[in-house]
Amino acid sequence: MKKASTKLLISIFFSLSLLISFFLSPFASSLPDGLEKVAITKGFANKETNNKIFKSPFADYSFPFIKNQKISTALAGLTGTIIVFSGTLILLGLPNLKNRKKGMVQSIKSTKSIKPRK
Repeated sequence: MKKASTKLLISIFFSLSLLISFFLSPFASSLPDGLEKVAITKGFANKETNNKIFKSPFADYSFPFIKNQKISTALAGLTGTIIVFSGTLILLGLPNLKNRKKGMVQSIKSTKSIKPRK
């Protein structure tokens, strides 16, 4: 696949993901998610403690400082989508970056072996 078409495809998926996360996340179920459901079923949900070292910015899939629950959930979904896409692009881009650096080093080495004209 060509670079231009890859970038276009990534841009389309990113845009769709942003739209879906922003507009559909406020309508997510208020029922417990899978992990929370298992904790309730197995009887250890009430043993959770507040972590004093790290406090999640997305507690209950929302921002605590935004009063409107729908907007808070939409922004949390949008932020999470941006973080995941950014992390994925960074991880996928690192091998390419290494190859580019290796190619640059080889180019520099090959130019050093060229003798100047007299």
